[in-house]
Amino acid sequence: MNSSLQSLAMDAESETTAANPSSHSPPPVKQPPPPRPPPSSTKDRDFLRHLEAYLAKRDGVDKLLKISRYASKIILASSVLPPDSDVTRRLKSFESSVGLSRKAFRLGKFIQDVNALRSARYEYHHDPRRWILSMIAYGGEGVYFFVEQFIWLAKSGLIDPSHAKRLQKVSAWAEMIGYVGSVGLKIGELKEMSEELKCLESKIEVGVVRGENWEEEREKEMKLRKKMMMKKLSTVQDMADALMAVADIRDGRGKLSAPLVVSGAGLLIRCMSGRVEEGPGRFLRFLHLGR
Repeated sequence: MNSSLQSLAMDAESETTAANPSSHSPPPVKQPPPPRPPPSSTKDRDFLRHLEAYLAKRDGVDKLLKISRYASKIILASSVLPPDSDVTRRLKSFESSVGLSRKAFRLGKFIQDVNALRSARYEYHHDPRRWILSMIAYGGEGVYFFVEQFIWLAKSGLIDPSHAKRLQKVSAWAEMIGYVGSVGLKIGELKEMSEELKCLESKIEVGVVRGENWEEEREKEMKLRKKMMMKKLSTVQDMADALMAVADIRDGRGKLSAPLVVSGAGLLIRCMSGRVEEGPGRFLRFLHLGR
């Protein structure tokens, strides 16, 4: 009797389950969202994305304006266009407007040199030579950017334009002094990198002789060589910029201060600086494609 009642109860339960299968089935598992693709690195970005990031920086816009100005100066100095043509007058007006626009981008830029001096005071307190060079480099550049603000105000008409000539002379001297200190700092850094490179090379030689693993030292050596190359290129840029500052001090007198020479050197340096900031690999490819 009991067995028959149990079988009837089991049959009733199976019928209920068949009529409503969702009552005992587990809830559906929520599928996780597909993983997002990793953000593209600087190397994977195409030209337009790299240009967008470059122009987002104030320095990037300033350098683009400087390239435009040097290109205009080269065209005007090369006598390609007739001096009395309408195109020449427009190009001169464009070159002057670009120069004034660049000064507006330097508003408040001297603050970065003030902060750099504050940092160098604690970083190089044990090295008097480097501290003096830092004062010359950051102090000269800071004075240059500070005076440039008043030149912009004079040329825009807010203050008496008669002061512009003297302010430009002070600005050129400060810029040249700043580059002298910057070149001195970078030469000292290159000497330290050269000594570090010699130590790494000797460690690699010892590792090869002893049969030890020297892959880590080899990787450090490659990174240090790339860093040295970028530092050398940056030093060359500072030296060329110092030469252009000397041309401003001399008001364009002398063969090295000729407008065509100065503008050509400035255009090459600005293009080079953009490639150096992208990285040594891209810069070498740029040199190879340019041949």
